[in-house]
Amino acid sequence: MAEIREYRGHIRNWRGLCAELGVDITLPREKREPALISAAYEKWGRDMGEHLYGMFAFCLWDEKNEKLFAMRDHFGTKTFYYYITSDNRLLCGSSVRDIMAQEGFVKELNEEMLQIYLTLTYVGGEDTFFKGVKKLMPGHFLEFKNGVLTVDRYWKPGFNPDTTRTIDDWADEIHTTLKSIMTEVLEPNETAESFLSGGVDSSYVLAMSDVKVTDSCGYDDERFDESPLAKQTAELLGRENNRCRITPEMYFDIVPWVMENMEQPLADASAIVFAIGCRAAAEHTKICYSGEGSDEFFGGYNMYRNAERYGDNLKNFYVGNTNIMKEDEKQRILQNYNPNMLPVNLVKYIYDETEGLDPLTKMSDVDIQLWLEGDIYLNVDKMSTAAGLEIRMPLTDRRIFDIASRMPSEYKVNDVTNKAAFRTAAAKVLPEEIAFRKKLGFIVPIRIWLADERYNEDVRAKFRSESAAKFFRVDEIQAIFDDYIAGNSDNWRKIWTIYTFLVWYDIYFK
Repeated sequence: MAEIREYRGHIRNWRGLCAELGVDITLPREKREPALISAAYEKWGRDMGEHLYGMFAFCLWDEKNEKLFAMRDHFGTKTFYYYITSDNRLLCGSSVRDIMAQEGFVKELNEEMLQIYLTLTYVGGEDTFFKGVKKLMPGHFLEFKNGVLTVDRYWKPGFNPDTTRTIDDWADEIHTTLKSIMTEVLEPNETAESFLSGGVDSSYVLAMSDVKVTDSCGYDDERFDESPLAKQTAELLGRENNRCRITPEMYFDIVPWVMENMEQPLADASAIVFAIGCRAAAEHTKICYSGEGSDEFFGGYNMYRNAERYGDNLKNFYVGNTNIMKEDEKQRILQNYNPNMLPVNLVKYIYDETEGLDPLTKMSDVDIQLWLEGDIYLNVDKMSTAAGLEIRMPLTDRRIFDIASRMPSEYKVNDVTNKAAFRTAAAKVLPEEIAFRKKLGFIVPIRIWLADERYNEDVRAKFRSESAAKFFRVDEIQAIFDDYIAGNSDNWRKIWTIYTFLVWYDIYFK
């Protein structure tokens, strides 16, 4: 049998796989899942990913063929990295810090990644801020044999719209499929809680589960506080609700811990809230459900409403859910600027793959392949792991995506709402005012807190630091900050993106 070197994840269809592969179904999960991975590799080799449903990243040693084999799941819910040493050895694993600790690793900053980061607010694509350290991308496997590295793709999103069905047909299939998946995400001896916001995704997951306790985050400022909506939903469904009250002091204090455990900088302001929420939930549960995936699959973001207007021009500018800084601004503020290091180059292959498809599908596919992996799933994986919590995301599943891949865009975004078919499915178990509630997003008061001298001392210090001067023209980034303080609140994202990079840099390189 293949020897498992590292495995992280949760295989949902383990019962069927145990029967098919001859693995003892009574084994505890920590022994059963590695045994399943090993047996699946023995039977299917490179094609094993097509037989697995769930979240996973692993590497194993194939003694028979004397090679190392690694694979990451279809959507990239678990991180996996690799690095080739100067003497041509492969270092790999789910943690950059584990790779850094191994003999032969040389720590160098990949400064050009900063140009990508300032636009996307996350590390997009296969390269990282550590020179030579690459991500094994979603739907990919790698082999290392006789000093030769092979990286290949075993799965990619495909779209084949079926125009013969009604919105109710699609809603029925979503509902039936999610009902089936919910029987797999928790094992008989496990208990879970569920993260709950005011939105339809987490509410739908909750309604389809039997968890008794929900976990929400809230603020004193009612303009940003979704927790009352979450509490109402929990009460409506007969569940308990824990509210974690997040203060600005708590938010800023945890930023270094987040950047250290994220291993790559991430300027998604909601990541800090999620980290706090994970630590709070971990005090009373080991497993929590979360609702990621459906926005990208089913057209949940408000910007998707502009898809038709963008048309063929998308490929010239749409690089995903976030696009914070344009090239002229980066050229103005950076000490070193490479005109060939363009974010649009990261998505060219995606537009090639979606040639001939409608604009909404193209936008969704960019977000599925780039944003989900680089931001959403990185955040969920790293922050939950650091907190000692395991997150399971029922809506992130190949069977759910399969429905979305066949659904015409008119049933995703229409004149009335986004995620139309998905909301129709959710309305089978939720009141319409919840199922069709306007998407609020994961709102954070950071736009206001950053301007408050009681909280922004470290931000100001970082902008004037030696580290800042290495990468930025300090007068230029200070001008962005001053413009924000003077009232241009839209600048907060740029400030937060610069700040999170500097916090991360000082942890790993100062």
